[in-house]
Amino acid sequence: MSTENALLTILVDRINNDTLVLPTLPEVAVRVRQAADDPDVNLTQMADVISHDPALAARMIKVANSAFMGRSIKVTNLNQAVTRIGLRQIKNIATAMAMEQLFVSNNELIKGYMDKAWQKTLKVACHSISLMEFFLKDNKQTSLNRDTITLASLVYNIGVLPILTEAERHPEVFANPSFLAHAIQKLSGKVGGAIMRAWDFTDEFVEVAESWANPNYRPEHICYVDFIRIGAIMEGILQVSDKSAALQMYIDKGVIPSLEIFATDEYNDMLDDVKSVFS
Repeated sequence: MSTENALLTILVDRINNDTLVLPTLPEVAVRVRQAADDPDVNLTQMADVISHDPALAARMIKVANSAFMGRSIKVTNLNQAVTRIGLRQIKNIATAMAMEQLFVSNNELIKGYMDKAWQKTLKVACHSISLMEFFLKDNKQTSLNRDTITLASLVYNIGVLPILTEAERHPEVFANPSFLAHAIQKLSGKVGGAIMRAWDFTDEFVEVAESWANPNYRPEHICYVDFIRIGAIMEGILQVSDKSAALQMYIDKGVIPSLEIFATDEYNDMLDDVKSVFS
């Protein structure tokens, strides 16, 4: 058996036996999520939790002052930022910001893969969040929301992490980089779903992680997977032979009004603003 096939077999066995080591949610995200889920927590208490992580506190103020939040008056402190953003969105933003901490490695080769994976994730996320903003303007009654897409679009590809970590233990596989691409394509969806369940995320996050890259998964209802797939198509991460034809399905489904949306100043201004939140 080749090294590549052996590692693939190891990964499959560990996934099937629930012995694959899954990443843990960063501590700051755990604290924020626990506080947000406490029915008795107030905004002042939440600000105190966030203040223990200066980088997260600074990012929250930046988010609160972005056009993404739709306000022109600037906030100047964390309490104001928390009040503007709200508990639910804070919970997801904090988790999303913590994701970046997971895409790290001491191995230079793995670090390169991790960096590329995170940058791809951000590109897809920015499109997904921008598209959701436009969708919500015309669909007031939908259960879909910006809070969930913010986080879902930043965890959709989380399944690559255990694969890269496992491969790091077998550096000989990197003589054939195509192996990693094959392993990620074959296994990352199943691994991603396992991570979402291990983190006690809801079914919509499991659906995103498991199904976004599965061409056989085509739900009739509009869901978060649609927005992530459009972003992935736009960035060439979900490769298709004809981009216009692939996107037409989402026009027919009612996710986007037309292909022209991507050329409008309004869309590109929104895209730039969302990018600034994560830069």
